[in-house]
Amino acid sequence: MGCELSKLTATKSRNQNAREASPPPPQNTTDPRLPLTARQKFTVMASWRAVGRALEATGIYMFIRLFEENADLLNLFTKFRDLKTKEQQSSSMELAEHAKTVMMTLDEGIKCLDDMDTFLEYLHQVGASHTKIPGFDREYFWKIEKPFLDAVERTLEDRYSENVENIYKKTIKFIIETLIDGFDKAQSEKAKS
Repeated sequence: MGCELSKLTATKSRNQNAREASPPPPQNTTDPRLPLTARQKFTVMASWRAVGRALEATGIYMFIRLFEENADLLNLFTKFRDLKTKEQQSSSMELAEHAKTVMMTLDEGIKCLDDMDTFLEYLHQVGASHTKIPGFDREYFWKIEKPFLDAVERTLEDRYSENVENIYKKTIKFIIETLIDGFDKAQSEKAKS
């Protein structure tokens, strides 16, 4: 009997030590403005690290996919509007530079999911900056959604499960909505002045 009690105590002690040694689980609450659960936020931030290691390549692929589906959007980009083929686009330094800039914006946004005030302020500023682009329409932000998801899937490969896909869909939707909100506020301010 004493032997069983010592086994039970030893097991309980090992389990407690294992809990103390493992990283803490994500908090159960998130900012109510964030449309993700704590677990979803943890998943997107953890998986994003792999995307972060391939920002430029992911961004180039995203823009190639964007222009495949929306060739008319090329006209908004003076630096690379003449790049009509995938080959030209994939080897363009100008496109690579722009893709990296956009991906760094997304990177910064995702890294700020723990701080909604910073997240919203940053993406509102980025959205507002698009009011300076002649001919830019707020709906153009939505055109990046599918190419973004395709690019993330390509980068994450087998780590891009159905669950991860659903989390990224919510995340990019929230990012786009925030960009549009910033764009609309800036347009409204322009109209007043």
